[in-house]
Amino acid sequence: MGQLDYTRCFFVFFLVAQLAFFPGCATGKYEGSREQYDDIVITTKVHEAIIDEPSLRPFEINVRTIKGVVELSGTVNSRDDIDKALAVARGISGIRFIKNDMRTLGTGDY
Repeated sequence: MGQLDYTRCFFVFFLVAQLAFFPGCATGKYEGSREQYDDIVITTKVHEAIIDEPSLRPFEINVRTIKGVVELSGTVNSRDDIDKALAVARGISGIRFIKNDMRTLGTGDY
């Protein structure tokens, strides 16, 4: 009978541990999926807006969005091109913040 009691105690402890630790993993799935979807939509809109701007078309400007924060990176010719890309991105709704990692050719300036 002693072995049965230890097995039962272990089983109960195991179930309680699962209830304590694993429910938190399942609660954020929908929010995370929705957040990822929103980030994809924002990235697509910003990228399309930059492509639609004729003065920015020849440049390789990368767009990345994480939790509503848009990061623009790449190399452009001048500070005016950086300002233009930032202005185009600001025109998109749903963006919480814009991070500028673009550089000008030859100078390494931001």
